[in-house]
Amino acid sequence: MADAGTGERAANGASRQPFAHLSAPNAPFYRDVLTTFARARDRFIVHMRPEDVSVDLGRPGDTEPVVAALEKLVEWGNLRADPDTSRVVTVEDFHRARYLYQLTVAGQAAEDAITVYEEAVGRKGALQSVALEDIATQLHALAEMAAAGPGRLDPAKVHLLLLALAERFTGLADNAQAFMASLRRVIDFADGNVDAFVAYKQRLIDYINRFIADLANRGAEIATLLGRIEAAGVDRLLVLAARREAADVVPDIPDGTDGTGSGATGNVTGSTVTDSNNSESAESAVRGAGGRPVIDADASAAYDAAAAASLADWRNRWRGLRDWFLSADSRHPSQARLLRGAAVTAITQLIDTVAALNERRSGRSDRSADFRALSRWFAEAPDDAAAHRLWRAAFGLTSARHLTVTQETLTAWEDDEPTPATPWRQAPPVRISPQLRRTGSYERRGQPNRVADRAGQRRFLQEQAAREAEEAAAARQRLATAGPVLLSGLDVLDRQAFRLFLGVLGDALAARLPGETEVKTTTSDGSMEIRLSLVPDGGTVAIETCDGVLHGPEHLVEIVDLTAARPGGAREAV
Repeated sequence: MADAGTGERAANGASRQPFAHLSAPNAPFYRDVLTTFARARDRFIVHMRPEDVSVDLGRPGDTEPVVAALEKLVEWGNLRADPDTSRVVTVEDFHRARYLYQLTVAGQAAEDAITVYEEAVGRKGALQSVALEDIATQLHALAEMAAAGPGRLDPAKVHLLLLALAERFTGLADNAQAFMASLRRVIDFADGNVDAFVAYKQRLIDYINRFIADLANRGAEIATLLGRIEAAGVDRLLVLAARREAADVVPDIPDGTDGTGSGATGNVTGSTVTDSNNSESAESAVRGAGGRPVIDADASAAYDAAAAASLADWRNRWRGLRDWFLSADSRHPSQARLLRGAAVTAITQLIDTVAALNERRSGRSDRSADFRALSRWFAEAPDDAAAHRLWRAAFGLTSARHLTVTQETLTAWEDDEPTPATPWRQAPPVRISPQLRRTGSYERRGQPNRVADRAGQRRFLQEQAAREAEEAAAARQRLATAGPVLLSGLDVLDRQAFRLFLGVLGDALAARLPGETEVKTTTSDGSMEIRLSLVPDGGTVAIETCDGVLHGPEHLVEIVDLTAARPGGAREAV
C-alpha cells in the first residue's frame, strides 16, 4: 500500500514543484538525472530503474546517490515511482523497496519549458536569404491556385501550402529578430576580444550586405505576388484551410445529467463514425451546399465555432505576412523595410566600433579605458597610503605649480609638523622661491614641446573624400537615364554603380504602396530621383553586374541625377 501510495501522490501532484531542483544544492546532478529520462523518452523508453540511470550517467554500480536524487525528484513531482514487481521471485524481494521511475506530466512540461528557455537564450538567429526564396516559391504556387476557379481548388493542397508558408515565414521573422538582438550584443561587448572582433567584422558586413541585396530583390517579388493573390481572392483560400482544420475538432463533453450526457455521447460517436467512414469528409465540408459535414446540432455548433476561430487565426497570419513585405503608408513602413534600415544601421555601428577599437589600439587616449585601468590600479594598491598617492597623481591634487617650497621649509615641516587641528594663523609660513617674488612668474627652463605637423593626414583625408565624391558622381552619371527605359535594357553595371542602383531601387520599392504599379520618389540624400512602373506580363529579367546576376520582375525605370546641371534633360543611360 505504501508503494502504491508513492506513485499515486506523485501522479496526483500532491507536492508538485517541478522547478525546485534548479535551486537545490545539487542542481547539476538533478539536471543530469532528468536529462537521462529525456533522452530515454527520445528512445521510446518509458520506465527506468536506478541501475539504468547510473549506467546512462557513466557511473555504473554507484546507485546510492542516484536513488537519493530520484526520491527527491519524486517528492518534487518531476518523477513518478511505481513498484517494480517484475523481478520479484522470493518473499524477501517482495518486501524490498524496488521502483520503476518515469517522468510525470508536470515533469515533462518542466523539461520542455527548460529546453525552450535554453534554446531561446542561446539562439543567435540568422538572416535567411533561402527563406525569402522559399516564400516566393510558395507564393507562386498559391497564386496559381488562387487563379483557378472555386470548383477546381483542392482543400488539402491549399491547407498544406498555407501551413508550409506560415512555418517558413515564422522562421524567417524569428531568426531575423534573434540575429539583430545577437548583433547588438556583439557590438556592445566588442571589447572582449578585439582581434577576433576585427577579423569577424568584414565577414559579418559581407553577410548583412548579401541579405540586404536579397531582401531588396525578393521583397519586391513577394510584394507583387501578395498583390496578385489578394486580387484573386485570398479569403476563400483561408476559409478552405480553416474548414479543413475545423473538421477534426474534438467535441466538448456536456455537463448535463439524467441521460443528457449519454445522449450527447451517442451523437458524438455517431458523428465520428460518419466522418471516419467518409474519406472525403473535409472536402465535402468545403464543397457541400451547407459548407459542413452532415452532423447533429451540437456538433454543428462546435464545428462552426472551431471554423470561425481557425479563420481568424489564418487572417491574422496573412495580415502579418502582408505587413512584413508591404507598407501601409509612409508613416507605417513594412517590417522588411525596417529590417533593412536596422541592418544598414548595424553596419554603420560595426564600422564605428572598429574605428574606435583601432584608435584605442593605436595609442590615442580613451577616457573609458583609462578609467578602467585606473580602477584596476586602485584595486591592486597595497595600502591606503599608496591609494592616496595614486589619487594625487591621477587627479593632480598636488601643490600649486607656481609655488616652489624651499628646502628650509620642508626641513621645518619635518621637525615640527603641525596637526590637522592647527589654526591657519598659527601654522608655520610657507617660504616661496625668491624668483617668483621678484618677477611674479616661475617658468620651467628648456625648449617647449614641438607641435606635431598633421598636414599629411589632413591631405590624405581630403583626397579620400574627393575620390569618394568623384566615384559617387560617376555612378550617378552612369545610372541617370534620358527617359524611361526597361530594366532589361541596362548594360553591365560595375560594383559602385550596382550598389547605388540597389539603394535607389530599394527606396522606390519601399515607397510603393500596396496595389500601386507606379511610384516616384527621391533618395534619402536628395541626389537622385527614380520613377518606377511595373510592366504587365513583363516576366522576370536579369541584370548583369560585376558581383553576379540580379533577377527581378520587369519594370520601366527612369533615374534622374538631381545634382547635375542639365539644360536639356538627364544624361544618357548606361
